[in-house]
Amino acid sequence: MNAHTTATALSAQVAALIARARAAQAAVAGYDQTRTDLLCAAAAWAIMEPSRNRALAELAVRDTGLGNVADKIQKNHRKTLGLLRDLQHAKSVGVLSESTETGITEIARPVGVVGAITPSTNPGATPANMIINAMKGRNAIILAPSPKGYSTAALLVEFVHAQFDKLGAPRDLVQLLPAPVNKAITNELLQQVDLIVATGSQSNIRAAYSSGKPAFGVGAGNVSVIVHSSVDVGAAAERIVRSKTFDNATSCSSENSLVIEDAVFDAMITALTAHGCVRLGGADKATLQSAMFPGGHLSAAFTAKSATVIAALAGLNVAETTRVLMVEETGVGAEFPFSGEKLSPVLTIYRVANFEQAVAKVAQIYAHQGAGHSVGLHAANDQVETLARSLGETLPVARVIVNQAHAIATGGSFDNGLPFSLSMGCGTWGGNSFSDNLTYKNFLNITRIARPIPMRMADEIALFSPLFGAVGR
Repeated sequence: MNAHTTATALSAQVAALIARARAAQAAVAGYDQTRTDLLCAAAAWAIMEPSRNRALAELAVRDTGLGNVADKIQKNHRKTLGLLRDLQHAKSVGVLSESTETGITEIARPVGVVGAITPSTNPGATPANMIINAMKGRNAIILAPSPKGYSTAALLVEFVHAQFDKLGAPRDLVQLLPAPVNKAITNELLQQVDLIVATGSQSNIRAAYSSGKPAFGVGAGNVSVIVHSSVDVGAAAERIVRSKTFDNATSCSSENSLVIEDAVFDAMITALTAHGCVRLGGADKATLQSAMFPGGHLSAAFTAKSATVIAALAGLNVAETTRVLMVEETGVGAEFPFSGEKLSPVLTIYRVANFEQAVAKVAQIYAHQGAGHSVGLHAANDQVETLARSLGETLPVARVIVNQAHAIATGGSFDNGLPFSLSMGCGTWGGNSFSDNLTYKNFLNITRIARPIPMRMADEIALFSPLFGAVGR
């Protein structure tokens, strides 16, 4: 079979999926808010029911080799429960708002058929999040999972279909590309859907953006966290380690570098050590770097493994209680690979004189990798507001996470106000078209009715008088 014939066959294969999706989407386009919300609840219960949750978590770890079962169970549960909480009273059907002052009525409309690229790091939670948000907008969705995550996505879709059957909802609202999923069939899907949502590798994001279709993609992670001199080192260490070890650091929101002020450096290292962090000396650091970054590139063999497994792979001897491996660094850039994202419980430590130097170091790190995503800050409550505002006004980040376990907080948490999501936009800094957490609103078209209102003519004198007063006419 030649390349042209293969391409034609792929196009027809995907077109058949699209046709089924469009028929299913048309069938639910008339659903009211109550029936729409039942779709969301059904999709959520497909992954949250405890036995199904465990089955998905175990399958994900078995087939991807990434993360651990207990944390994936927690992630599947909390992220889905939090999303349902966010959606509970959100209106996504019919009239969203009406204003007599502006004469504008806003009406929610579906976007149509969504194509979702999902990663191996979260092969259950991320597609579930995409599915639920798509259902909130009365859309159909077709998943393009990573090859390693395919089995988990397939089982999730099976569970979703069983729940839809109970509602009498069409199964084809949620579909999966046929195995084996590869770049060719994924790219064909991107060409035929109405909207693309992509989470995962930057090559997947670039493919989404270059498809010619509307796309929401995410930026590269490489989170830095500043530890201020006013910090409660014990509380900060507990949060950092809890975040860094969660699901073996599969999250793009996991801390990669700690930038610690000199005044608390030793105390912070002591506190981290008390929570199971091991600081590697020069020779051990070099050994780990050689093993983790052959040819200067991160080896997939180390991704999302526990600290003890990573140490064993590198030929290092550490205690069985080790939770995080720490390496001290001074430089940033390709020649300093520990300055980049590691997707593992390996934490890079930078020592700086003061807050100003900390901000400069983080800016340097993000110029190398991770711009747009987020920055963490641990500081005393009486200083944190001023410091956080400073970071929010100067660093190229969409989120400043204050005194929290970073990987758990960025995608929404029950104790912060960010919306629950597993896809974080990084703004123009990270090459994205949005800087918010991906939510159901990204899965809606909005139609606006504009009526005539009393004329509100602009006052030229009022508009230009500040300019004329400053520089003259």
